[in-house]
Amino acid sequence: MKLSEFTNQLSGLSEIAFELPNGQLVPEHFHVTEVGKINKHFIDCGGTLRNEEKVSFQLWEENDYNHRLHPDKLINIIELAKNKLGLPDVEIEVEYQGESINKFELDFDGKNFLLVNTQTACLAKEKCGVPEQKPKVKLSELQNSSCTPESGCC
Repeated sequence: MKLSEFTNQLSGLSEIAFELPNGQLVPEHFHVTEVGKINKHFIDCGGTLRNEEKVSFQLWEENDYNHRLHPDKLINIIELAKNKLGLPDVEIEVEYQGESINKFELDFDGKNFLLVNTQTACLAKEKCGVPEQKPKVKLSELQNSSCTPESGCC
């Protein structure tokens, strides 16, 4: 979810809720302790130079049960970060404390912001020798047909 999508969804809410991948909600007394801009400049395993830019939110919860972050306040924090940091309209990465710091992508189901697990991936499969997966074919479906090299069944 891009920053503009997030603020558009946020502006129509009376309260903010983040839902973890297991369905549990982040406790309602959470704080957004950081809004930041992340620039990642790196070389992938195939030798390609890459640039990645994201907006980062860090969620934190403690024993401060008397405070709850309201949508208007978070929108004000985001606007301040846009002005001071020059936040671009890019994808949001959310950090939240699990056994270690977990990083999530963000989605919205109409009520809650969904923290979506992220996965690592090879960005240069064609250059570093990762084979493409062959199509799976049921052998029982091939009994009444002929198999030629061009058919993809071999």
